[in-house]
This record gives sequence, structure tokens and C-alpha cells, in this order.
Amino acid sequence: MSDFGFPVLYALGLWWFSTGVVLYLDNLPGRTYRWTLLGGTVVMAVAIFGLIASSQSMTHLSTYTAFSCGVVIWGVLEMSYFTGFATGPRRAPCPPGCSKWRRFGLAILTSLYHELAIITTALFLALITWNEPNQTGTWTFVVLWLMRWSAKLNLFLGVPNLNEDWLPEHLRYLKTYMVKRPMNLLFPVSVTVATVIAVLIVLEAMVLEMAGAPAVGLVLIATLLSLAILEHWFLVLPLPDDALWAWALPPHQDEVGSSQQSPSEGGRL
Repeated sequence: MSDFGFPVLYALGLWWFSTGVVLYLDNLPGRTYRWTLLGGTVVMAVAIFGLIASSQSMTHLSTYTAFSCGVVIWGVLEMSYFTGFATGPRRAPCPPGCSKWRRFGLAILTSLYHELAIITTALFLALITWNEPNQTGTWTFVVLWLMRWSAKLNLFLGVPNLNEDWLPEHLRYLKTYMVKRPMNLLFPVSVTVATVIAVLIVLEAMVLEMAGAPAVGLVLIATLLSLAILEHWFLVLPLPDDALWAWALPPHQDEVGSSQQSPSEGGRL
């Protein structure tokens, strides 16, 4: 297990830094968004090329490359949402008095284009890495996607910490689709299932420890999944998670101690 220390630290560092970069760019003035998206498009193209190349071999370098590319591709897609480039056909608050199912349908419309872009990207990544020995990048993207959907459902059903203050001004209407409540029935299921899967991945990595790169890939994915589980707990526990990315936030938000929503549950990766 001593050989797994660096993969854990690498996944943790990339998660923290990439989340900070997305938060920083999303909090810049709106006039910078077109340059952000242009740069993001170039970065995504490079990341896709890197994922294709790295998927063809199972070495330590290719495993870290594939993992990094999966995170970068996800980060660019999230950035496209929070800059308002790819959201959905509905960009208005939830009407008062909506039933839960009506609110759910309208909530889907607020991010429909973005969700379709994610599904298309996931299918594309699966296609270009099909039958390749290194699936780390594709599974990295899939884990981020599934855990983001879990977080969004929990925000919809109700959690104590909505963190709506961190939503960009042009997306503030999204908070009307969220519910603040002590707990919902999905939350314990979400964290329990994700935790069991993370443990199973770690156990498999321990079996493959002598195999080298395959085990490293599993550890990277398990660490990312564990961080997503931690982000779920941030939704219900009174923890100052915004302090983790104080360096990426505008000074005026940091000073008033506001809590922002980040890219996977609104802002975290």
C-alpha cells in the first residue's frame, strides 16, 4: 500500500487545483468569458488527444496522463455551464407553487444542453477508448458525471447547505429549484453506495498492487470518488469547505465569508 501514496496525493492535488482554476475563471467579469471558452476549447482538444494517445498503453505515465485528461475534459465542460455558454432552454426561476415533478422537469430544462453535451462526450470517450488497455481517463469522466448527478439530485430533494451564494449572477435563478431541508432519503443511499464502490475499487487495487499501472489507475479513480463523497458530506455538515479555495475567490466574497457552489455540485469538480 505504500506505493499508493503518490497516486492519492496526485488525485487530491489535481482535484483541488483544477477546482480552484474553474472557480477563478467563473468569477472573472463576464467580458472575459469568450476568451475563457476559447482557451477551454483548445485545452479540451489537447486533452482529448492526450486521452486517445494514453489509452493505447498501460504504463504509469499513460495512467496519470489519462486521469489528468479526464479531469481536464470534465472541467472545461463544467466551465462552459457556469459561464452560461451551455445551459438549457429554460433560464428563468421556478414558478411558485410548483409540484415536485413539475419542478424536476423544469430543473432539467435549465441544464438540458449541458447534460446532452456531457452524455455525448461520455459516449465519445467510450468509443475512442473501446478495447484499449487503458480505460482510466474514460472512467474518471464517468465517475465525475455520476457523482455530479447524485449531488444535483440531493440539492433538488433538499439538503442543509445549498451554497447558492456562489452561483454566478446570471445563474442565480437556479437556487429556486433547490430545497433547504435537514436531510432527504436519497442522501444516505448516495454516500453508502459510493462508499461501497470506492472500497471495492481499493480492494481490487490491493490485489493488483504488483501489477503496477493498473493498480495506480484504480487508486486514482478511487481517490476521486472518495473526494466526491466528501463533497456530498459538505452538503449536510457545517464544514467551512469554501476555505479550501479561498485563493481562487474574489476578495470581496472571501471577506464576507460567503459560501459558493462549486463545479460538481454546482462548482466543485
